[in-house]
Amino acid sequence: MSAPEPPVLAPRYYRDNFQRLCDTVEALYDDLLSPAERAWLAQWRNASEPAQCLYVRLVSRVGPWFRVAKLSYPEIGAIEPLLAELQVLDLLLAPEEASDASLDVQDLGRLFTLPEWRRAFQECLSALAQRSKAQWIAEVEALNLPVCALLDALCTAADDRLVAPLGVESVALFQLLFFGNRRQSLTDFVLSDLGIARYYPYSLTRQQRRFSCREAVDEYQQLGELADLHWLLEDAGDADGFNLLAEQLLRAPPRHAPSERRYWMLCNRLGRNLERRGEWALAAQLYQRSQLHPARERYVRVLEQREQWQAAQAACTELLASPWCEEERDAAQRILPRLQRKLGVAAAPRRRRTVPMVDLQLPRTEARVEVAVAEHLAEEWVSVHYVENSLFNSLFGLAFWEQIFAPVPGAFHNPFQAVPADMYQTAFRARRETALGTRLQELAAGDLEAELQAALARFSGYQCRWVSWSLLTTDLLARVLACVPADHLLAVWERMLFDPGENRRGFPDLIALGERPGDYSLIEVKGPGDQLQHSQRRWLQFFGEQGIPARVARVAWADD
Repeated sequence: MSAPEPPVLAPRYYRDNFQRLCDTVEALYDDLLSPAERAWLAQWRNASEPAQCLYVRLVSRVGPWFRVAKLSYPEIGAIEPLLAELQVLDLLLAPEEASDASLDVQDLGRLFTLPEWRRAFQECLSALAQRSKAQWIAEVEALNLPVCALLDALCTAADDRLVAPLGVESVALFQLLFFGNRRQSLTDFVLSDLGIARYYPYSLTRQQRRFSCREAVDEYQQLGELADLHWLLEDAGDADGFNLLAEQLLRAPPRHAPSERRYWMLCNRLGRNLERRGEWALAAQLYQRSQLHPARERYVRVLEQREQWQAAQAACTELLASPWCEEERDAAQRILPRLQRKLGVAAAPRRRRTVPMVDLQLPRTEARVEVAVAEHLAEEWVSVHYVENSLFNSLFGLAFWEQIFAPVPGAFHNPFQAVPADMYQTAFRARRETALGTRLQELAAGDLEAELQAALARFSGYQCRWVSWSLLTTDLLARVLACVPADHLLAVWERMLFDPGENRRGFPDLIALGERPGDYSLIEVKGPGDQLQHSQRRWLQFFGEQGIPARVARVAWADD
C-alpha cells in the first residue's frame, strides 16, 4: 500500500491565514480597536487579493525597508502595480515620505552591497580597493549628509528603490490579540495547515478572551517594552539603569490580570540583578511585589544577607506553612535550620531520606544506559518499558483532558494551544478546584481502564503537551493499568496537580510490569557519575511514603 501524499499548501496560504487572524481579532476584540486600527483593517480588506498577498509578505519579513528589485513572488505576479495600489491605500511608505527617524545609515548598510556603496560615493571618497564595507559606511557617515541624500545616491547607483509597509504596529497588535502573547506567530497556522499539528477544538468566545479592555492590552505591551529594556540593561551592565527600572516597576504595579505574571517575572529577574550588586533594599521590595517563585525564597535570602535573622525565620516559616511550589518548599527546608542556628534555636532534626538502591554491573554497550538496564531486567519481568516522564504525564493528560481544556476565561486565546495559558501555574488548580475535585472522585469510583482507554480513542492525535501519542498505545495502557493500582495513580495525580509545572519532571526512567495487580516497579537509572536531581529525589521520597514500588539502579560497567 502506497504512502499517503503529503499535504500541499495553497499558493497564497499566508494571505488566507492572515485574513483568518484579522477576522478572529475583529470578532473577539472589535470593541477594543482604535479608529486608526479599524481604518488599517478596512484598507487591507479594500486591497485586491494579490496586493494583500504582497502586503502580508512584507509585514512577515524582517524590515521595515525592502528593495523593490528583490521582491519576487511567482504566485502574486507583477510587483509594481501592486506597490502602486498599496501606496494609494496608505499601506505602503515610499522613500520620499521617509524621515531620518524611520531610515538610518545602518538600514542602508544592510540593504545595499559594497560595490553599490563604492559606485554611489566614489566621487566623494577615494576608492581604495582594500576598504571594507564597514569602512565605507563609516566614512560616508562622517560626511554628515542627510539620510535622504545618501538614499538617493545609493538608489541611483543600484538602479533600485526602497519601500516599507505601513501599519506594522497594527499588525503587531492584531498578532498579540490573536495569540495572546508575543511568542507565537503565523508559523503556527502553517503547522496546522500541513496537518503536522492538530489542535483540540476548545471554545474561543468574547467571554473567554484574554484582554477585557484596551487598558489591559496597553499595559501588557508596556510591560513587554520594559522587559526588552531589562535585557538591554543586562547586556550593557547598566547598574544605574537597573535602579531606575526598579523604581518604575514599584511605582506602577499591574492593574490587569494578563500583565501580572509578566510583571512578577520581571520583578524576579530585576531583583536578582540588584541582589548581585548588593542593592538589598531595592531587591527586597521587588521580591515582595512578586507572586511568583522564587520571589519569597529570594526575599528570605536577602534578609539573611542583611543579617535580619528573626524576620528571615518568620518569612521562611510562612513559606513552609503554605508553599507555592515544590522547589520553594525544598528551599525553605534547607534554609530554616541555618536561620535557627543563627538565632540559637535548636533545629528540628531533618528526616533522613533513604532511597532503595540496587547496584548492577553490566557489560559496556553502545546503547543508552537506560536501555541496557531495561534489557537486563527483562529477565525478571513480563515487560520493561523505557518511559521517563512520558508515561505518567500521558496518563495525567488522559485522565484530566476535559478539565485541562475547560472553557476558563483567559485560558485559551488562540486556536493553537496545546495546554491552557495557566497550565503550569499555581492558579491552574485554584481556578478549576470544583471540576478537578469532581473528576478525582469520578476516577476513584469508576473503571479507570475504561475511562482512560475511552479518552485515548477520543482524543488521539490532538496536541497536548501532557500526552505522548508515540508512546501510548491501547496495549501499553491496558498492561500498565492491569499492574498499577488505581490508588497509586490517584496519589500521583494529586501531587501533580499541586505543582503541575515542576511535578511533570523527575519520574523514573523505566517501568517494569508483572502479571498481576501491584506487581510492578519504577526504576530510576543512574550511570557511572550520575547523581539524582532534586525533582527525582522528591518523587522517590513520595513513592516511599505512598508505598509505590520504586528504586534506583546504579550501573557500573563490568570492564571498568
